[in-house]
Amino acid sequence: MLIGYVSDERYIAQHDVAVLFENEEDYYESRSLANGAIYADLKPGLYQLTLRKEGYSSKRVKMTIPPDQPVSLRMLSNKLVGYMWPKCVQSGEQSEFRVHATEAYRIDLYRYGWDKHHVRNIGWFDEHGPLATSQITPDGDYTQTGIKFNNQGYTNPHHRQYIVAPEQSGLYYLHTKTMSGEFFSFPWIVAPAQAQNRVAVLASNINWNAYNNFGGRSNYIHPRQLPAQPTVNARQDLARYTSDSHMEFAYEEYAPLSFDRPEILNHIPENVIITDPLEGRSECHVLPAEWRLFGWLEREGFSYDLYSETQFHFGTMDLDNYDILIISTHPEYWSSEMYFQLKEWVVHRKGKLLYLGGNGLNCAIEFLDPQTMKVRNGAHGGSSSEMARIGKESRFDIYYESEANLLGVRCTETGIMTGAPYRVIDDSHWIFSDTGLNNGDLFGERCLHMRCPGGASGHETDKRSSSNSPPGTLLLAKGLNPDDGGGEITYYETESKGAVFSVGSISYPCSLPVDENISQITKNVLEHFLD
Repeated sequence: MLIGYVSDERYIAQHDVAVLFENEEDYYESRSLANGAIYADLKPGLYQLTLRKEGYSSKRVKMTIPPDQPVSLRMLSNKLVGYMWPKCVQSGEQSEFRVHATEAYRIDLYRYGWDKHHVRNIGWFDEHGPLATSQITPDGDYTQTGIKFNNQGYTNPHHRQYIVAPEQSGLYYLHTKTMSGEFFSFPWIVAPAQAQNRVAVLASNINWNAYNNFGGRSNYIHPRQLPAQPTVNARQDLARYTSDSHMEFAYEEYAPLSFDRPEILNHIPENVIITDPLEGRSECHVLPAEWRLFGWLEREGFSYDLYSETQFHFGTMDLDNYDILIISTHPEYWSSEMYFQLKEWVVHRKGKLLYLGGNGLNCAIEFLDPQTMKVRNGAHGGSSSEMARIGKESRFDIYYESEANLLGVRCTETGIMTGAPYRVIDDSHWIFSDTGLNNGDLFGERCLHMRCPGGASGHETDKRSSSNSPPGTLLLAKGLNPDDGGGEITYYETESKGAVFSVGSISYPCSLPVDENISQITKNVLEHFLD
């Protein structure tokens, strides 16, 4: 009989996993097949299963045979990985570091500003017993429920793995390194206990979770739910690659995504510095790119309070404590509560917004609880061309309104996955002060974004909306991306003296540390808003 399938943390089918079935009367041995399937001819009853494969953490599972349906058994590779839980706290609160390792490891706390500042050594950990720091994952789809590292075996009160958040708000990273030299880093967002500065910055942690496929699912890999059988070859098995529409946004409901998972995409190698190019597919649009903004702010002397998007949603950040809010890089996924709070602040309470990113506020999410979100992709595919067919400008627009009503711009497919500099359109505007730039001049040629190299306008780009950009939205510069797809730098003011400055490009923050004109323009906006 088919018992189930065994897969790893990427939901890849695992071949030749040794499986031992035991009960009070007998035992039976089996091995998983090429597609991860486990077959066994067993008498009905309760069994203990032991699973073992070289390179993976062994585990024991209790199961009633026959199962109601084929079960999904999960194994965890022996790669060093970890995360903080909670991932975002306020100064003085504590988080637990949750690390999966197969040998002793050292852990250190760093603050990431313009430089990586070593805060302190946390210590060495190995828990005495053999493989005691090797974590045990739940079976089934833990992208919905959370992976729950440290849920088993961490009962000794002397070995609790908590760290109290430092007094200074900012981006922190935990560096883990094993005896043999394996390295993994993971972030920790520390917000202030009380507002300290006039500028607030949001880290786009909802977006990180939407793109995080640890466990085999993200909003782009099996967004609706995990299939019954694990992947053997993605190009043959995943609708992302076999469907003509590419995206799988064809349903009204999508399974939840838990924040309780490691974020491989936010790992920063040990020796990388802030002016290094961002290599790799994911790093260019998530936290490693956002770090370039945070560090640039400190280099230029702008003090700020850092929060996560989830802290904004759940009320940790009060917009009225700040004059300026900065969102950046790729803040694609927002709750309606966040959106309308921000819009109210800008339109009616003279809030100043810097939108230093692209494809922002494009899709609505809802929170089931502080650890779990659902994405509201809708059933219309998600691309701007597909949205246009139903008279909408984005997935957010399906349920609420176009984000251009607030940002002045919205994302379109033209220019996607390209990079280019911007061209000045209105040199009379004060954002170009002290740059020496004139109409027709190029700027933003230098950029650390290596997925879509070529300039500060890139990766995914936003443009004005003829029907939804606020009246008086000024076009100040435009990227030279192909098909008239360049990101548009825009500015508008509200009657309450609020204002929104938008750059329309995911790549923009990756130019801040290295491009003088991008740096000066952004500095001009901040100084004008703070005046």
